[in-house]
This record gives sequence, structure tokens and C-alpha cells, in this order.
Amino acid sequence: MDNASEAPEAPQIYLISPPSFELSRFPDILARVLDSTEISCLRLNLASRDEDTLSRAGDALREVCHAREVAIVISDHQILAERLGLDGVHLNDASKSVRTARKALGPDAIVGSFCGATRHDGIAAAEAGADYVSFGPVGTSGLGDGAVAGSDLFEWWSQMIEVPVVAEGGLTEELVRTVSPFTDFFGLGDELWTSDDPVATLRRFMAVLG
Repeated sequence: MDNASEAPEAPQIYLISPPSFELSRFPDILARVLDSTEISCLRLNLASRDEDTLSRAGDALREVCHAREVAIVISDHQILAERLGLDGVHLNDASKSVRTARKALGPDAIVGSFCGATRHDGIAAAEAGADYVSFGPVGTSGLGDGAVAGSDLFEWWSQMIEVPVVAEGGLTEELVRTVSPFTDFFGLGDELWTSDDPVATLRRFMAVLG
């Protein structure tokens, strides 16, 4: 993922998988979405902790992503990230595991950290070596502890910190328009997958980004 200093003016799209999906159907849906517009990264974000389920999903989505030169990371499972040949890991406990993951996966892996709506956690993760931090939810969502990451947090981060930032959780077209000047990536997940036509929904979000 690009450094903030190199990021294009318009934020990029960072996809987040559904918490569960049919392995016979979702890779094809994902492929259509990836073919419709430029995507920077996909996070495999399954609710399951079953290693076989995660491995089969990781293998299938890695093939779809890497065929299109899109990076893929997995939530929290550092060992599976290595074993499955994924591009890195997304950690959900702020800075606690960033250094450990970086040491294990090496300098070229993507190590990202979800930091809720907390400036302090974001700074700690950045200082620990995270490639990006993620704040959310931006809108109404069950993400994190429910505290909303407002546009003022993203504005402050964009002015003070060079580490790229992802805005995710409960995104609407209006929220994207508001936060767009201050974020490097928008993390879109349920916003797409719960719609009847994920490609059309993504295009509506992209239209807002201009």
C-alpha cells in the first residue's frame, strides 16, 4: 500500500470480505468487483476461526487477487498469512501485535492495525511499524466498541501523521464525501456485499470520489 506522501489525491478502495460466504460463489463475485475498478487491497475477514475454512477461503481469494495484482491480507492470523502466501496481516488489537507480526513476516509484508476511534492507539501502531492504521466505524456499524471515528480524527491524522489511514465501517456516500479529503483508503465491505449488485454499489461510491 502506498505511503501517504505518494498516495493519489483521490482515496483508494480497500475491500473487506464478508464475515462468511459461499466458497462456490464469492470468488466469482469478488472477481467481477476487482475487474470493475482499481482496488488496492482485500482483507479476508472471516468470523470463523476454523483453520481449514480460513485456509480454503484464503487459497481461493489469493488466486483471484494475485491474478489481478491486488494485495490480500488476513485478519489476525499471522501464521496463515505466511502459510498461504498472502501479502500480510490486519491486526484488530491496535499496537500490541504489530512489532511481533513485523518481525515474523519481514519488512516487505503488509502489517495493518485497526485502532477504533482512538488517536492514541493509532499513534502507537504507527510507531510500532504499521504500514497503515484503520479508524472506524465512520458511520452506524457494529465495528469496534461503537465509538464513531469522526472526520476531525481523519483531518488531524492527515495533517500530523504520514502513515496511511483507512476509513471503514458504516460508510455512506455522504460520509465518503465528507471524509474523502482526509483519508488514503476507504474500507468497503458490507456496504457492497449486502447489496443486490456490488459492482453498481461500488461505482456509486467511486462517483463520489470523482
